Amino acid sequence: MIYLTGSQLSFEEIERVMIKKEQVELSTKAREDIVKSRKLIDELVDNEETVYGVTTGFGKFSDTAISTKDINALQENLILSHAAGVGEPFSEEIVRGIMLLRANSLSKGHSGVRLETVKLLLDMLNEEIHPVIPSQGSLGASGDLAPLAHMVLVMLGRGEAYYRGERLLGSEALKKAGLQPIKLRAKEGLALINGTQAIASVGTFTWLSMKNLLKVADIACAMTVDALEGITDAFDERIYKLRPHPGHRKTAANLRKLVVNSEIIENKEHPRVQDAYTLRCVPQIHGASKDAHSHVGEVLEREINSTTDNPLIFSEDGDIISGGNFHGQPLALPMDYLSTSISEIANVSERRVERLVNPNHNFGLPAFLIEEGGVSSGFMIAQYTAASLVSENKSLAHPASVDSIPSSANQEDHVSMGTIGARKALSILKNSQKVLSVELLCACQALDLRKPRKPGKGTKKAFEIIREEIPYLDQDREISPDIEKVAEIIASGKLVKAVEEVVGKLE
Repeated sequence: MIYLTGSQLSFEEIERVMIKKEQVELSTKAREDIVKSRKLIDELVDNEETVYGVTTGFGKFSDTAISTKDINALQENLILSHAAGVGEPFSEEIVRGIMLLRANSLSKGHSGVRLETVKLLLDMLNEEIHPVIPSQGSLGASGDLAPLAHMVLVMLGRGEAYYRGERLLGSEALKKAGLQPIKLRAKEGLALINGTQAIASVGTFTWLSMKNLLKVADIACAMTVDALEGITDAFDERIYKLRPHPGHRKTAANLRKLVVNSEIIENKEHPRVQDAYTLRCVPQIHGASKDAHSHVGEVLEREINSTTDNPLIFSEDGDIISGGNFHGQPLALPMDYLSTSISEIANVSERRVERLVNPNHNFGLPAFLIEEGGVSSGFMIAQYTAASLVSENKSLAHPASVDSIPSSANQEDHVSMGTIGARKALSILKNSQKVLSVELLCACQALDLRKPRKPGKGTKKAFEIIREEIPYLDQDREISPDIEKVAEIIASGKLVKAVEEVVGKLE
């Protein structure tokens, strides 16, 4: 069981809820804080005070007064009008993340919702009621309005949801789980949708997946270094000490672990004194992406434990203040940074693939890693696929945050486009998994061709894991299923886990 406080949610806990579907509950303090902030809202309504989003309209309608009798209708209409998302729905994992992060934000007690409202959101999460949330339509400012509105529809008994894998009307999903829809009261609709949780959920899922991807990239690179009889001097720790970026140290240490005891490297048959950049500079290249990953993690960790709606309730002072915590810019820039840093991992991987398949650069291996070249094309087109994915990534990596289109009759005249940035980062990550799949396939083929010399301790284990599923390519066959299968192995974490059991934890 995970207890929400609004301030202490960790990546490890988010992963447990997203993937393993662990149960979630409010802490005692969170319950108390939610009740306090709601009390202030009720007092303001009773006193008929003018408060944005409570007794006024939204956005450009902020100057429009709302009568007491229409206050609750205002909140429901907000959800109905803002549920304007389009496109493919977010995955189950991301929807679970959105629900969890929104509940955690509300748990801080600065949003003015009722306790039963937050409890219903968590009950839905625990009962595996996953609202159908379209992935497109958020500007990433004023929060992720459209995605979160689709989440709230189900709380009202509207919209659609998956209940334990079955797509149903929202009302039917609640009924099957034994839950009752709610009627929104003052400020609750606004509090539920005025936040950055779609950006944060997609960003966190991508960040967690990238953590694994970075280790896979080091494993793939080490296999290529081994297969190409690489020079490991470039991974010497003394080099790092003269330019001490943390990611450099981590990557170099990983590579040294992975190729230790390699008979191929120890008995190399070439006179060269240094390798091309895609082998020699990997600590610097992979390391920079690792440092970017660390920075983005720090930003995400702050965001997932923040209150991001408007206006904010300060119950101890009796104040309610309009501000801009819903604006996605603090996440939009890091999401673009994440996109670029993942793209570079794929870029350098594809260049290593080129060296493996090119007889002018692979130091005695057959062209395209096939023994009967001409009759068979080997891995020729697999390199094309990697190149295509890398080129697509370059287009996707164009920063979303440099764009802004004013909305709500120019009241909301700068928006972050952070949700687009997060979605692009996830697309780039999925493409990059397939690029690394191609490198792993080519590296395994090359290591087979280097026999009887044996690869290093870690690279040998990685080779064995791939070969459990994918046989040696002795003649042409369909390569696509092999690439997809290795991508599954990468995403599952199986490859990293197996290698770490042999060489110790990778950084």
